[in-house]
Amino acid sequence: MAEMTDERLAAIVSALVKDSETYRTDLSTDREKAMEYYDGVMKDVPVEDNRSKVVSRDVRSAIKKVLPSVMRTILGNDQVVEYEPVGEGDEEAAEQASDYINYIVFPESDGYEAVQDAINDSLKLRNGIIRWWYDKRIKVSVSTHTGLDEAALVQLVKDDDVEVLEQNQTVQQIDTPEGPVEQTIYDVKIRRKAPYGCTKLAAVPPEEFLIHPDALDIEESPLTGINPRLRRSDLVAMGYDRAKIDSLPAAGSDIDKDTEEDTRRREIDDNLDQTARELHEIEYYELYVRVDADDDGIAELRRLVFAGGTGVNNLLENEEWDEVPFADIISERRPHQREGNSISDDTMDIQRIKTVLLRQTLDNLYWQNMPQPVVQEGVIVNPSSVLSPKFGEPIRVSQGTDANTAVGYNRVPFVAKDSFSMLEYMDNEATDRTGVSDASSGLAPDALQNMTAKASAMIEQAGIGQTELMVRTIAHGLKRVFRGLLRMVIKHQDQPRTVRLRGKWVTFDPREWNAEMDATVNTGLGAGTRERDMIMMQQVINLQKDLLLSLGPDNPFVKPDNLYNSISKFAESAGAKSPELYFTKPDPAEIQAKMDAAKNQPNPDVVKVQAQAEAKKQKAALDAQIQQQQNQTDAELEMERLNREFALKQEQLNRELDLKREQLVAELDLKRQQSAAQIAMNAQVTNAQTSQVEIGGQPG
Repeated sequence: MAEMTDERLAAIVSALVKDSETYRTDLSTDREKAMEYYDGVMKDVPVEDNRSKVVSRDVRSAIKKVLPSVMRTILGNDQVVEYEPVGEGDEEAAEQASDYINYIVFPESDGYEAVQDAINDSLKLRNGIIRWWYDKRIKVSVSTHTGLDEAALVQLVKDDDVEVLEQNQTVQQIDTPEGPVEQTIYDVKIRRKAPYGCTKLAAVPPEEFLIHPDALDIEESPLTGINPRLRRSDLVAMGYDRAKIDSLPAAGSDIDKDTEEDTRRREIDDNLDQTARELHEIEYYELYVRVDADDDGIAELRRLVFAGGTGVNNLLENEEWDEVPFADIISERRPHQREGNSISDDTMDIQRIKTVLLRQTLDNLYWQNMPQPVVQEGVIVNPSSVLSPKFGEPIRVSQGTDANTAVGYNRVPFVAKDSFSMLEYMDNEATDRTGVSDASSGLAPDALQNMTAKASAMIEQAGIGQTELMVRTIAHGLKRVFRGLLRMVIKHQDQPRTVRLRGKWVTFDPREWNAEMDATVNTGLGAGTRERDMIMMQQVINLQKDLLLSLGPDNPFVKPDNLYNSISKFAESAGAKSPELYFTKPDPAEIQAKMDAAKNQPNPDVVKVQAQAEAKKQKAALDAQIQQQQNQTDAELEMERLNREFALKQEQLNRELDLKREQLVAELDLKRQQSAAQIAMNAQVTNAQTSQVEIGGQPG
């Protein structure tokens, strides 16, 4: 098998590039129109003299409504991507890769700017293109250092990449404990010329991107690449031979490409005659081509770099490659096509109609406020007072002329009010087409007008649903970006790196990671309102807590890590970008130690039953003791009561006996007195009888 020559390869690539440039030119017309509509420039709706020039900005309005929610969903937290293990033993590497890419590589690579620009392009221009590469070049810096002693000077210029441009030295006398000493002080100007390399992400301008028209996706395209214009000094800094770069012709004029670039960048003036040679721009082609270079019947991927053209003499690099470092970011897919659908496509005709209606409405209002004067020719002494009226200026008419008939006004019917219903209809049509409404930006519809809660929720869910679909489609494209970024880090970082992460110094060695790990872009929350996201996560946290409390930390449903993840998401939805500042991630070793210690402890249920039995036993004994004491107390109280009753009865009996004794004594005294009285009476009677006998016994 004979390998393909460079001449044959250049010819094949030139044909593919020509097809790709023609395809790019065909698409540039639509992109230019979309950018003009976004900027409020509408060349297809010309402005008439002395008429309204207002422009409806529906394209910009729709994009700016949905863009905040999309950005917040994807870039609203530090953990943009999570890598997932694909083989046994990849778990720890996947976690390390997630931390390293999210917190170190992605910010260093200008990833946030690249993703934002690409998403903006996808919403406005159908497709956003993200490119990743390892930026390796020679970096030149010039610096001046003063007041150096000899040791400091040696330390500064010891590296081979340092060149001393200027040097001055002076002798100074300094005081030391041993006495005055003379010391030489150096002032130097140096140039440091050192290799520099780091990973980079960037959104590719659409007019610089090349892809074959037959391609349905980037990965399988026969040709994919970029065609920017680089300055000669940039190419030399990238390591290419200066003599060859100086021999290349400067870039010519590509009308279609220049027009699109000027539209995007508001015109650029580049006068080649007044520019230094090292600043001349060169046509640069970095192409990834599928071609059968080794004649084995299978097309392989090759990376080809051309400058100044695509001929064999312009070839700078030719090597086999492992992947195409580009990704398509699309907000709405078109089945069986590489191009997506943009918000601009759905709203440009609506913007055109609304612009015409707005202009006509304002013109009608202008005619109402400034009606057209009707005057009789020759009867107005000062015509300027009618044609250019001023407040308080009189209109003078000829003598004998009726002022009411000399000056009149053309009455134009007021029809502007009928335009507002049509404008409202077009707004509803735009919402139906794009799904972009006030709810898409996270603003609840019922905050703008009075409606039932159910209707508000339905409108909000409809807007959020469209936004979520956009987010998931965009995230699918970003998945390829992060997988490529991981492969590039593994390929180019040839030694461990220690960085500061979450307040600790951590060492990462990507060489040990699996380059085929899968990537997941976090899009679980954020498309709706913050309140909606927080409520959702609060429900998840409550369910997790119930499972952990009822089944323990080693249950098969929820682990402590799951609860931490939910808490982190809750904090993120509340607006905290770094949840680790507020919550500490569980340490698996610490959790396992606690679980092992818990296993050596008695069964909590058995301990609980035993404790309950012991408590019942103690309670019974205590109840018996209390009952005994109560019985004793009751007996004592009863005895005391009986004693009191006995004493009371005894006292009452004694009183009764004393009373009876007194009664008996009184009765005895009375009887004694009666007896004495009877005896006395009897004695008197006896005495009387005796006396009578004595008197009567004498004879008569």
